[in-house]
Amino acid sequence: MATKGWQVKQSFKQYQALLGKYLRPYRWRVVALAALLFASIGLQLLSPQVLRRFIDLTRDQGPLRLLVQAALIYLIAGLVHQGLVVVATYIGNDLGWRATNGLRGDLAEHCLGLSMSFHKRFTPGKMIERIDGDVLALANLFSQFVIRIIGSILLLVGILIALYIEDWRLGLGLTAYSGIVLYLLNFMRESAVSESETEREESANLYGFIEERLASRDDIRANGAGAYAMRRFYQEMRKYTDRCLTAWIKRSFIWVAGMSLFYVGRIAAFGVGGWLYYRGQMSLGSVYALTHYLLMLFGPLETLVHQLQDLQKAIAGLRRVRDLLMTTERMADAGRFELEDGALALAFENVTFIYDDGDEPVLENIGFELVAGRSLGLLGRTGSGKTTLSRLLFRFYDPSTGRVWLNGVPIADLSLAGLRRHVGMVTQEVQLFKASVRENLTLFDDTVRDDRILSILKELGLGDWLARLPDGLDTQLEAGGSGLSAGEGQLLAFARVFLKDPGLVVLDEPSSCLDPATERLIEQAMNRLLCGRTAIIIAHRLATVERVDDIMIMESGRIAEHGRRSALEADASSLFSGLLRTGIEESIV
Repeated sequence: MATKGWQVKQSFKQYQALLGKYLRPYRWRVVALAALLFASIGLQLLSPQVLRRFIDLTRDQGPLRLLVQAALIYLIAGLVHQGLVVVATYIGNDLGWRATNGLRGDLAEHCLGLSMSFHKRFTPGKMIERIDGDVLALANLFSQFVIRIIGSILLLVGILIALYIEDWRLGLGLTAYSGIVLYLLNFMRESAVSESETEREESANLYGFIEERLASRDDIRANGAGAYAMRRFYQEMRKYTDRCLTAWIKRSFIWVAGMSLFYVGRIAAFGVGGWLYYRGQMSLGSVYALTHYLLMLFGPLETLVHQLQDLQKAIAGLRRVRDLLMTTERMADAGRFELEDGALALAFENVTFIYDDGDEPVLENIGFELVAGRSLGLLGRTGSGKTTLSRLLFRFYDPSTGRVWLNGVPIADLSLAGLRRHVGMVTQEVQLFKASVRENLTLFDDTVRDDRILSILKELGLGDWLARLPDGLDTQLEAGGSGLSAGEGQLLAFARVFLKDPGLVVLDEPSSCLDPATERLIEQAMNRLLCGRTAIIIAHRLATVERVDDIMIMESGRIAEHGRRSALEADASSLFSGLLRTGIEESIV
């Protein structure tokens, strides 16, 4: 019990810290929302008094002027109250979205800074649910939770004071009743948090499953695996439904208990009102006001029930958000040095890399130098370590041992932003976004001038393609490059790198599987890109390395051969010369 109490206290401390951080920029909206809700409370307390006066005046046949006055006050108060509720609802929702969007942005930025080891463990579908779904559960806490809790307590206190004024015995009895209800709510406030957390986890698993199957839809259809995929989908849905049902039942306990007490209280309220009127101890208007206050008493109590139900879901989301923010698999960003523009010298010094403890090394004792301005053709079978080596250049991972140098500076001493600004990559699979041509090329950097973009597109042979687009650079592209040919997509990837103007480029042979005309354009783009830059070309075809200065062949994570291309080609005993003689390109992929 002590441990559970400590966990509850920690949850509320974390909630308070989160609330303060993300609501502070919108504090005036919070003040406005609080003022609206408190004004609404005052009008709710006023309405029964106005109705009591109206009823008593009607029974005593009071002046028509006073009846009309009371009726108008009641109607105006009701209209103002409804207006306040509408405005408060709008401000509350706006506040919730602003605050949670700020949290989503921080979560996304935090995750982008995590290592590739972290991202290998979580599918994109799971990450979407962690960043969006878990945060969505906190929306009510950011927007209205505290204010509604405080408002409900103030309304409850106001009603009890009004009841004490009517009859101290009623006030005392209803105070005891409210105390019992509040004690029950407090006792049950974390009764379903564990189940709600499991529900959120299963939701993330479901979205991860959906994302994986959508990504592999072509393979699933081509291999007739649709029935299997649907069966797995139903199984995942069943698990999610079971978790939802369990969590809902546990969260409903607090609602059932609260509603049971409410109905008992309502029966007592009507009974007491009728008994006092029958005894002649109250006027009809006073009995109505008393009954109205008694019924109003259940409003704030019911609000507390619903808010605490939301709190159970929110605490589960809060813990998952906290766990994600506390994930420490970040790449250290020392940022002590910056690289100069121009071609970069590259060196690997005794680099060994292991993905996970206990695994075999993916790279083992890699050491080589690449002079600034020269190009290296990187050959090797699938799994030989070529891709891992390129990922170390961008610090997607850090070496297990050894160091990587650029221009004589260890890349661990460079800022990540600076490193990735000076190192560029063109892959075979180009990632395009649902955005304009301009935004896809500049990666949403609005400081890049249009004349520079147009010059580069023309230089790469995309001038005619751009001229055919209905809105030029403002033409919207579909996600994934739908509607573009493979060659056009690759040339856009080259344009991105030209705009970035890095000193070192990594090319994962983008000219494969293209028609001859498009391949010529890609070849021309590669020649322009390599001019004045250091380059590593991961080659899948021997024809690609005809333009490089040096060759490095990898086998099982080690360097099998490294030297000048011309020297290796002339050496009949070299591995590279043997590949050229046999002409079997499959032996290097």
